[in-house]
Amino acid sequence: MDILGIILLGVVGVVVVVAVTTLAPKVGVAAPLLLVVLGVGASFLPFMDVGTIDPEWVLGGMLPPLLYATAVNTPIMEFRRDLSTISVFSVILVIVSAVVIGFMMTFLIPGLPLALGIALGAIISPTDAVATSIVRKAGVSTRIVTVLEGEAMLNDASALVVLRSAVAAAGVAANGVTFSLGEAAFDFVYAVVVAVVIGFVVGQLNLIIRSRITHEVSSVALSLVMPFIAFLPAEHIHASGLVAAVIAGLVYGHGSAKHIAPSVRLTEESVWKTLELLIESAIFLLMGLQLVTQFTSIHAARGTFLEAIWIGAICATVIIAVRTAFVSFSLWRLSVRYRRMGGVKDKLSDMQEKLEVGEEFIRSRRERLAGDEPPALGLSLGDELALDGKRNIGLSPRNPQLDEERHKKIDHRIEKMKVGLARRISDLDYLAQEHFNWRDGTILVAAGMRGAVTLAAAQSLPEDTQHRALLVSIAFVVAAGTLVLQGGLLPSVAKWLKVGEASHEENDQQLTDLRAELAQAALTHLDDPKLKRPGGIDYTPEVLENARQQVVTTVELAEIDYCQSADLRSEVYSLSLDLIKTRRRELLKIRDMGNYASEILDIALKELDAEQMSVELLEPRSFDE
Repeated sequence: MDILGIILLGVVGVVVVVAVTTLAPKVGVAAPLLLVVLGVGASFLPFMDVGTIDPEWVLGGMLPPLLYATAVNTPIMEFRRDLSTISVFSVILVIVSAVVIGFMMTFLIPGLPLALGIALGAIISPTDAVATSIVRKAGVSTRIVTVLEGEAMLNDASALVVLRSAVAAAGVAANGVTFSLGEAAFDFVYAVVVAVVIGFVVGQLNLIIRSRITHEVSSVALSLVMPFIAFLPAEHIHASGLVAAVIAGLVYGHGSAKHIAPSVRLTEESVWKTLELLIESAIFLLMGLQLVTQFTSIHAARGTFLEAIWIGAICATVIIAVRTAFVSFSLWRLSVRYRRMGGVKDKLSDMQEKLEVGEEFIRSRRERLAGDEPPALGLSLGDELALDGKRNIGLSPRNPQLDEERHKKIDHRIEKMKVGLARRISDLDYLAQEHFNWRDGTILVAAGMRGAVTLAAAQSLPEDTQHRALLVSIAFVVAAGTLVLQGGLLPSVAKWLKVGEASHEENDQQLTDLRAELAQAALTHLDDPKLKRPGGIDYTPEVLENARQQVVTTVELAEIDYCQSADLRSEVYSLSLDLIKTRRRELLKIRDMGNYASEILDIALKELDAEQMSVELLEPRSFDE
């Protein structure tokens, strides 16, 4: 196909994607399913000769940005809370499914080596991050979506490492060389650990560098290559590039509200949503286009369509059964954990009370020692200072400078302990309120669809692999079957089970409470005697009082009176931005505590971003120029 043909194909593809995503909600069918069907229909057109797509285009070109974008939007608090469940699904479930499928395939396909059977199991085991887009639109709870997206983001690495090890085992077995299970385990740990380190470093560099780029478009442009900056070095040293891209996305997503300007984040969100839509849709279209090509190749390899279909159906049934067993076990384990929460929460509450008592004791001793008052415990001042030295709580009045430094360290340590205890209690409250039941378990099973990773991994099998055409076709059957059947039924199942139907009244109350906390933080900041203008000058009392009234009545501080003097406008502008930053800092602190749902926090953050951008539009110098 010449360059004009490729351009024409791209134009038609974008038009088709827009048309399908617009019409899909009206006909009640998920857009990815319609795109697969359109791809299958288009493959019969005489001029549509796509052929076999190089799997590296999917694994190395399309998946890194998609996984990165998903990770950026993943609430880190919910991800951390369910990390144990996500780890079980993304690692242990993949390995067990691969082994079970491997042994079964040796019976279904005579002469197939066990290693290649396990390789097929690794190919069809991971759920797909692209396929979970259907889950997000099915109206299920945020916790279910987080678990499924976390699993889909991380199980690719597990599957690809198992696939690599299985193919290597098949190769060395054919040459009479012994395969080492220990080496395979080491390769897996190495691939994940190194990828996590690389992803974390890239995510931090992304925040540091882009926080210093003032040109909005340039900053957004740099974000487009960040997934590959994490992916390429990891792959170069034989680690998991996909995991590196995921970790980089998680780090950036968690820190972007603190380090990246609201206008940049808003533009970046729009650009990435467009990019996600086009890449996801392209993957589903390519999937449909290649189905007919794949079945043609199996016929050329003297295979039969029916053999690939019935073996694929069996494999899909088995992986669903294994997934059902794992989901059932996880729900049982979480229910046991839930029953123990009451006692654990009581212990944590007791620790909180003791910490508060200890903090008050330390504060009172500091006050007495600072005034050289005799201690209340019957000890001499020297004895109490000696006791202080053993306890290391920073109470020496003999050296005021050292004393102040030690006070700060101890206060910081106490604050960390308080935050840790409060966060742990909040975790228990979240898990108790959002605990999974059999309805959630049904969704977790039904949402285990396969997609682009399965197709690309299957096509990455070496050309000289035994029964390659049949194995690839089986993988296509599993991916297409689970996507069409499970994906098609999932919205109806979620609606029938009434899973994740959130209470609007409860969400409204949470948002009201959160706004009240942020307003209180702003009022406290206004009462701080250290509050100054950027030049170190005190604010005019009228401006401070006006700000208090606006915070209490929730009137936006962006309402600047144009008739005021330039200096007064400058004060209002400066104080407005200062209070917005104060509320955002408080919001991020509350977010780390985990007291509110992630969707409520997102709403509050967007409100602050919108308020800041409206204030910045009224920057005083723009009126004087």
